[in-house]
Amino acid sequence: MRKLLIFIMSVGLLSLAFAPVSMGAQGVIKIGINAPLTGDIPKVGEGTKYAAEMWLEDINAAGGLKVGDKVYKVELVIEDNESKAESAVKANTKMITEDEVLVIVGPQASKQAIPAGEVANNYKTPMISPWSTNPATTKDRPYVFRGCFLDPFQGPVIANFVTKEFGFKKAAVLYDVASDYPKGLAEFFKKAWEDLHGPGSVVAFESFTTKDADFSSQLTKIIKSGADFLFTPQYYNEVALIVQQAHELGWNKPIVGSDSWGSAELIKLCGKDCYGLFFSTHYASAGAKGKTKEFIDRYKKKYGYVPDDVAALTWDSLGIVKTAIQNCGKLTGNIEKDRKCVRDAMAKIKKFKGITGDMTFTEDGDPIKCAVIVKISDKGEFEFYKSVCP
Repeated sequence: MRKLLIFIMSVGLLSLAFAPVSMGAQGVIKIGINAPLTGDIPKVGEGTKYAAEMWLEDINAAGGLKVGDKVYKVELVIEDNESKAESAVKANTKMITEDEVLVIVGPQASKQAIPAGEVANNYKTPMISPWSTNPATTKDRPYVFRGCFLDPFQGPVIANFVTKEFGFKKAAVLYDVASDYPKGLAEFFKKAWEDLHGPGSVVAFESFTTKDADFSSQLTKIIKSGADFLFTPQYYNEVALIVQQAHELGWNKPIVGSDSWGSAELIKLCGKDCYGLFFSTHYASAGAKGKTKEFIDRYKKKYGYVPDDVAALTWDSLGIVKTAIQNCGKLTGNIEKDRKCVRDAMAKIKKFKGITGDMTFTEDGDPIKCAVIVKISDKGEFEFYKSVCP
């Protein structure tokens, strides 16, 4: 009988040991950050990390995060996804199963956010990608959200802007066929342009593969096509090469971009070749006011450069996370229940006032918000040109 009692007690202790207990029960909330600290776009990872650290400074200055009548310490679990899909998946899996994070911010690029989002959704862990604009990131994934507009919105924004601004009729596109974000946006833009100007009005639709550095063949075809302008929805490191090579080949017409242009590194890499060009994005740093200017000034003083849209969107996404956690009213200590509460609270957020604009989430986890058209000034600054709303 004594042996049986010891066995029953042992089983009971083991079941408690393996019960899904949240760190919140111990006074600590863990938030995962899945970012490309290394790889092709390390500046994106840097902006993510810096914005997250600034946000945590504010939490610590307030003594912690108050949820209901209890104050919790907040910890960031930062993982490098190396700008790779498989690494982003591993990072999410680790943070969810080993670190027991309550919620994940990131990944940023769609190529990593789409597969990582599947992991988060399968584990029923809320995730918000600040920068991923591909529809697949949140599609049929109730636990996955984003802090930015979508490519089906951005594509028509660019097509309408170029049409109204320049009166052009013939478009050329150059994009990476092996990457989810540029491939998806190129296709959405093509459809929007042809809806406006008819079939065949995209006179060159040229592609390349990730890590290609010589675009002379594609650019030569584009120049010969008679296109009025070139749209290239590529990341900042590739944009510099494309723009410079186009100019070397004699291209002197407008080149238009998307939100992936908005890195602080773009002008360092591209220089005067990018002056005067336009791109669609989430916010403009030059001429910012209110809380947006406060964020920019603080970030610049701390890190020595103007924050890009990734940093601003990360800041907003963490603000959304904070709001959702507090709107839960309390944390139960059960990680599964607490994750569901945060997910449900996030889905109900209305008119969140972010530094990149006001946001209200749809049932699909996507925010309804405006886009900004930016013009690169002759000083290399990203100046607000106009706002385009849904």
